[in-house]
Amino acid sequence: MTEEIIVAGWMDYEPGDRDTMLNALVELGRYTREREPGCLDYAMTSDPTDARRIRVYEHWTSRQALDEHFSTAHIKDFRAAVAGLTRVGVSLQAHTVAASRPMR
Repeated sequence: MTEEIIVAGWMDYEPGDRDTMLNALVELGRYTREREPGCLDYAMTSDPTDARRIRVYEHWTSRQALDEHFSTAHIKDFRAAVAGLTRVGVSLQAHTVAASRPMR
């Protein structure tokens, strides 16, 4: 059985660059969720209290699925499109899921 992976954390961008990056991430997320079978969820959201921060949440079926994501053509295109934006901080962690249960 493969273990699911959750990527969570944040990325900070110069205030003038955050919304541009966020818009690019929204499109990337839509494409990733629709076309990568190993992606269970992919959400990037603006932090309502910090004009620089983007919150990151990704859920993958396996480490292999996440690794394959980084080698896709749409990731390469995305990286080229946002290359000029200034990231000023980052804290991202990949977590291996040991167990899950529904919350009510």
